[in-house]
Amino acid sequence: MNARIDFFANPVAGKVLRHINSAGKAAGDAGLPHATQELVKIRASQINGCGFCTDMHTKDAAAAGETQLRLNLVAAWREATVFTEAERAALELAEQGTRIADAAGGVSDEAWANAAKHYDENQLAALISLVAIINAYNRINVINQQPAGDYQPGMFG
Repeated sequence: MNARIDFFANPVAGKVLRHINSAGKAAGDAGLPHATQELVKIRASQINGCGFCTDMHTKDAAAAGETQLRLNLVAAWREATVFTEAERAALELAEQGTRIADAAGGVSDEAWANAAKHYDENQLAALISLVAIINAYNRINVINQQPAGDYQPGMFG
């Protein structure tokens, strides 16, 4: 499989990616645990069928010390016992935020209240932002048919 365009070399795409990356850095520096950030990115990417982002974030998480067991169970997190209550709340919020078109009303009050029990306002803002950002990346990569499998941790910076 080849990408439809070389998104990484395109000047317009480069400008867009720099802005999305800047937003991602701001969200990533807001105090949300790194493991939670990666779990959220992985789960949204799985839902959206984005192989490139799933590849990238599972490898980044592993490089940061995440266990293979937890990575293997992200897609089935509801039945898995390896995630904390806070992580489970973040994963639920990420799923509902990713499936907005599938769920009338978007994120439920129950999912929001559960997340708010575990995260402060800055962390919640970061969580909302990360869900939006990874969904944007997923759409770029899925539309462009960006191939997955060759990502190496740290290759983008």
